[in-house]
Amino acid sequence: MEEVMVVIVGAGPSGLATSACLNMHSIPNIILERDDCYASLWKKRCYNRLKLHLGKQFCSLPYMPQPSSAPTFIPKDGFLNYLDDYVVKFGLNPKCCRSVESATYDHVEEKWLIRAVNIISNDIEMYKAKFLVVASGENSEAFIPDLPNLNCFKGEKVHSSQYKSGLKYAGKKVLVVGCGNSGMEIAFDLTNCGAKTSIIVRNPVHTVTKEMVYLGMNLLKFFSVSVVDKLIATLESYWYGDLTKYGLPRPKLGPFFVKARTGKSPVVDVGTVAKIKSGDIQVLPAIKTIEEEGMIGFENGEILDFDAIVFATGYKSSANTWLKDFNFILNCEGMPKHNFPSHWKGANGVYCAGLSQRGLAGVSKDAMTIADDIKNSITREKDNWPLN
Repeated sequence: MEEVMVVIVGAGPSGLATSACLNMHSIPNIILERDDCYASLWKKRCYNRLKLHLGKQFCSLPYMPQPSSAPTFIPKDGFLNYLDDYVVKFGLNPKCCRSVESATYDHVEEKWLIRAVNIISNDIEMYKAKFLVVASGENSEAFIPDLPNLNCFKGEKVHSSQYKSGLKYAGKKVLVVGCGNSGMEIAFDLTNCGAKTSIIVRNPVHTVTKEMVYLGMNLLKFFSVSVVDKLIATLESYWYGDLTKYGLPRPKLGPFFVKARTGKSPVVDVGTVAKIKSGDIQVLPAIKTIEEEGMIGFENGEILDFDAIVFATGYKSSANTWLKDFNFILNCEGMPKHNFPSHWKGANGVYCAGLSQRGLAGVSKDAMTIADDIKNSITREKDNWPLN
């Protein structure tokens, strides 16, 4: 049994940022990471052409802004270099290859008991902590919808976390399921690499440029969401025109309002819309059936065959599979039970970082708030200690 003040589960940006903030307060902490490296989502499960869609000033972690030499929109490798520098600067040393099996609260000792498996040695490791931080992230487990007869499809089926490049799909018919940022960008990449690409669009979606998002994010510092949304929606309509006839209707509510209410980001266009307008990318409605011979039927009545399906259908939190007392802070879906901005703190010394659906800016705010709250809690407890 190893005892420490704070155990952090997850060594993505959320876990690293929280550990750095705790270090700034000289609060002992341990990071447990199930993968063999920190930031494994960024290092292992991102497609090659990925760039951060927000300007660099919105993509920093606490106490270390992005370097002035970095481009406004940072590519994946640039962000990974930033994370490497962050780990070195704050002396972070996650315990990797530790798969947390359970975390339970001991009401007698008023501490968290964490059981982890060392994947390399297969040994069981036990930790005891006054505070527990859930930093395993919104994207801890790939999500593929449970489509009837999906096993009948004979071609390749991959999640976007396994997708690297469209080069291997040249000349093949590929269906992309999901029209968020990953789906739209993967569809664009596939088409550029010579694939015959189709994408499913089930719901209205805002499509904007990086510059529109950059402008909107800066204007939100001074104006209300409704004012900014009106401007960005006007620019969106002017730049792209009416996309309804191409199968891309817009939501009635503005892009930043939708983001704040649902966590769903607008699609930052990398050239996909032009490919859709030209017919290089076919937009299809939802899947209705998958036939025994592998053909796919859609709600518009079309039945088509494909060589591969890429599921850009997002991720889900898996925290409540190991956090046995998750009801102190999470709902049954592994997400915060309290709405933003009160999402980050639960009962009995448990916190969650990076589950606010507000990107790296939300990660930074969570980390700093959690570290400050733990510091204040420790200070209050010391103040109440009896004098000898």
